[in-house]
Order: sequence, then structure tokens, then C-alpha cells
Amino acid sequence: MDTQAPDRFPTLKEAAPVWWRIGLLSFGGPAAQIALMHREVVEERHWISDARFLHALNFCMLLPGPEAQQLATYLGWLMHGVKGGLLAGIAFILPGVAVMLALTILYATLGDVPLVGALFFGLKCAVLVLVVEALVKVARRALKGTIAWGMALAAFMALFAFAVPFPAVVLAAGLVGYALPQAFATGGHGAAKAGPPSLLDALIAADPGRIPAMAATARRAGLVAVVLWVWPVAMLMEAGTFGDIAWFFSKMAVVTFGGAYAVLAYVAQEAVEYYRWLTAADMLAGLGLAETTPGPLILVLQFVGFLAAFREGGIIGGTAGALLTVWVTFAPCFAFIFLGAPFVETLHANPRLKGALAGVTAAVVGVIANLALWFALRVIFARVEKVSMGPVALDVPDPLSLVPDAAALSALAAVCLFVLKLGVVRTLGVTAMAGFAARTLLG
Repeated sequence: MDTQAPDRFPTLKEAAPVWWRIGLLSFGGPAAQIALMHREVVEERHWISDARFLHALNFCMLLPGPEAQQLATYLGWLMHGVKGGLLAGIAFILPGVAVMLALTILYATLGDVPLVGALFFGLKCAVLVLVVEALVKVARRALKGTIAWGMALAAFMALFAFAVPFPAVVLAAGLVGYALPQAFATGGHGAAKAGPPSLLDALIAADPGRIPAMAATARRAGLVAVVLWVWPVAMLMEAGTFGDIAWFFSKMAVVTFGGAYAVLAYVAQEAVEYYRWLTAADMLAGLGLAETTPGPLILVLQFVGFLAAFREGGIIGGTAGALLTVWVTFAPCFAFIFLGAPFVETLHANPRLKGALAGVTAAVVGVIANLALWFALRVIFARVEKVSMGPVALDVPDPLSLVPDAAALSALAAVCLFVLKLGVVRTLGVTAMAGFAARTLLG
């Protein structure tokens, strides 16, 4: 139920507790986080109009990186300039970074202890179902028409069967959407609903030069963010594991279109199979931890960065690796928003850019399907081999290596999530305890 609209625009100090509240309560992935943000700043406080909120969201969906965190940064900038953008963006991620770091240390130091390992085993099985749920939600929203379904299938086949690089898949989808905007006219986010006028709209109407006046400061802040992002990468290029962390996750920061699920297959394959920083089981555990903490799901990269450096430097090295990963992951997000914000209004109602967004979103369905299958094969089967037939290379499981309790726990998670509607946190709790029982009490 809406609260009574305030009679004046909030100061930065007055807005700060709301941004911290959003950061602390941002569980459940980008859809839930965006809904929370909408309720707080549009429905309850009327700070921002629904139309402006959705316009900002569509812009953030065009960018690489976590769209919910970038949306918070963009809305904070709209309200209070660069200081507001920094406050909203940092408040969105800092609680999750702190909780994720503590849980990662626990996993790295006690994960091999049978009791702790049993708890994490249940989380790994539940993650499979959470990824499937994300697939269903994105597909319902994005796949409107034959072209969109074809794009999703093509993206899945390109990644799963032909090992096409992820950035190439995203770029191709965006180009198709840009060239054929009418084919995706019903995709993407819907039109804004009617609602009361927002305090920001009233402020802009009274001072039409407000947004243009903030443009120069935003551009300077964006350039500073670029320098702060690139500088440690350049300094650490020859620094072994830390150089690899800085370079790899910097690349991820510019290709993570469609959010965390869309890029995790690529990250997992590179981190597990090329760098050998962790195992597929570790990756599943990390995603399970990220699902239980506030903040964007892309914080799972922090888990990967910790384990990459933990092997050589212990807890101190792992913490440094985690914080370096967070830095090179999120510094670009601030740069993208501050550099792009002054031009956002020129993107409003541009059909070709909307088509590009819808094309990328359709391809993301195929990307998530690839991620779900990649994870499922590795948690339900103990052995998976790569079988090549000309240009096709498929992951094929050994049927004799089926892990019965993993399959049973995955089915339990599906019942909890889809039938009993327990939600993410309770589903993870149930499967964690069931995994504990299966691996300890039942042997």
C-alpha cells in the first residue's frame, strides 16, 4: 500500500537511508531487486515517475553489467547528481560484498569439513532449479514471436554446440534487433503505467536546466571511474594470479550483457577449465552463496576471485583477490552510467535501440539455457566428457556416473520453488538441510 507522498524533494541525507535499505533487502536476483526499487522510489515515495523509471531501466539493460545496480546508480544520479549516484550504487553492493566475503572465507576454510561440505552440497543442487526458474521468467518476458524464439535457440546452439564466444553471440543478437526492430516490437519492458506526478518531474519542470547542468560533472566522474578501473589492471599485468584476476574480470565487466546468469557459463568454463582456479562444484557453491546474500548475483565473481588468490595467499591473499574482483567489476558500472547519463534522454522511444535491447534479451534466454544445462550435467553426473564431431563439440555425461542424491535434492528444490512457492531463501534452506541429512545421517 502506498504511503502518503511527501510534499518536497528529499535531500541527499534524507535519501541515504532508503538506498541503504534497498541494498540490505536486495535478495532474490535482479527481478526482485528492480521490483523493490520500484516500490521504494516510485510507488511509496513518488520520488521518480514510472515512465522515467522504466526509461532508465531500458537504458541500463543496454549496458554490460548488473542492471539493478546500474539502475540504482542512475536513479541516484538523477536525484542528487554524482554524489547521489555514488551513494545509491555503493549502498546497493556493499552489504552483499561484506556478507559474501564472510561466507566465502567460511567455505574456503571449512568447506572440506564433512559437515560444512554437506550443507553446501544441498545449496549446489538448489542452484540448478534457481537457474531454471530464471530461464522461465526471462523467456516469458522476452520471447514474443517466432524471431525471438529463433534468436534464443540460435544463441543456445552457438554456445553449447559450437563454442562461439559469448561476446560474439550478444553482439550478433543486438545487431539483428537493431536491424529488425519491428520483429521484436513486443519484446522488452512494457509501457509505463499511469500514476501520480513525481517529485523529480516537478523539480525538473520548475528548473528545466537541472539535468543539463549536471552533465559536465557526470562526464568528469565517468572519466575518473575509467581511470580508477584501468589503472590497477595496468599495474598488475605482470603480477601472476592477481594480474590474471584483474584482466579476466575486467573483460567480464564489458561483456556481461543480460546480468549474472547470462555470463556465468562463460566465467565458469574459463575459471574451471582454463585457469583452474576452482572446480565446477565450487562454482555451484559460489552461486548458491550469492543467491543467499543481498546485492547483485554477479557478486559470485567475488567468490571466484577469492578462491583464485586463496590457493597461493591464504585468507589475506584471497581477501585481496576478492576485493580486486569487486573493484574491476563495479568501477566500469559507474563509468558507464556517468558517461551515458547525460545522453539518456536522446534514447527515449528510439525504435532501433529498443529492438537491439529486445534482441539481446531474447539471446539471453538461450545463454541461460546453456548455463542451466552446463551446471546440471556437472552436479547430477560425476563424469562429463567433451565429444567432438567436426565443428560440433558437446558435453556428454557418463550415465553410470549419475549421483542419485544430487538428482533427488534437485527434484526437492523444484517442488519447493515451483509447487510449494517457498521462495529463494527458504528453498535454499530446505535443500541445504536435506543435503546435510543425506550426506551425514544417511551416509
